[in-house]
Amino acid sequence: MSDENRRDRVRVAVPSPVHGEVMVYQPMTILDIGKGGLQIETPFALQIGSLHDFRISLGERSIVVKGRIVHCHIGELTHGVVLYRSGVELIDPSDHAQSTIEVFVDALRLSRQAASSIVDGQITE
Repeated sequence: MSDENRRDRVRVAVPSPVHGEVMVYQPMTILDIGKGGLQIETPFALQIGSLHDFRISLGERSIVVKGRIVHCHIGELTHGVVLYRSGVELIDPSDHAQSTIEVFVDALRLSRQAASSIVDGQITE
């Protein structure tokens, strides 16, 4: 049986090329994260106002969220490589994604508070 015969739906050949785009996940670095968005660093600029899906690993949990680029600028230039910093506003995250982000952000905040209360091996109050 050929691949053509295994299709569930009929395909029709187009008379001339039809162009499109494919979305591919690219690496990024998350610089900071909050319950409503994040700041990321990428080796490429992102268009302000554009919508993207972001796959984020937060500890042992991984989520995919949709975000809108609210600002993008050159962050730094190192070794001839330009890094761009972009602000991302999260758009309607699922309850699971929102909960995962909130737990992660709260845990980060608590660990930073605990670390700041220890100075030179002494616990401060």
